[in-house]
Amino acid sequence: MTHIGIFYGSSTGNTQDAAKKIAKALSGHAVELFDVATAQADFSAYDLVLFGSSTWGLGDLQDDWDAFVEEVKSADLAGKKVALFGTGDSSSYSDTFGEALGKIYGAIKGKGIQLIGQVPTEGYSFDSSESVIDGQFVGLLLDEDNEPEKTDQRIALWVDQIKKAILNI
Repeated sequence: MTHIGIFYGSSTGNTQDAAKKIAKALSGHAVELFDVATAQADFSAYDLVLFGSSTWGLGDLQDDWDAFVEEVKSADLAGKKVALFGTGDSSSYSDTFGEALGKIYGAIKGKGIQLIGQVPTEGYSFDSSESVIDGQFVGLLLDEDNEPEKTDQRIALWVDQIKKAILNI
């Protein structure tokens, strides 16, 4: 059984709701949910770590991530599989859509992780995002403001991708 830690920051509840849906879809594995407002950056018990954040303002992390991302930077993630997910507004913030994921990725990319769960940008309507690398988002992005009808399908497809990746743990 794979041990999975889901660490999320949520201001309006959208990212928390996404984290809960992802956890439910990963049933059959040992999944624990943590709000980064009160969580410790100890990832040693987990085979797979999921980080989730909403994007605010002009591409900013959710407020509780400001302190937590500093802990993540100094945490031991070597050898861990990591996946990212988040929420954003692709219409009002089309030029910074989902950039919180890019900021989290920037904090972990040199730490010996194996990033899984990248998502093609096809099917999304936005202008630019620092969370896009080689034509893919570094993780799952959801837009509850403009495309709530796509959320469940996007989560299901992403979780299937994650499950395939964790079979190789």
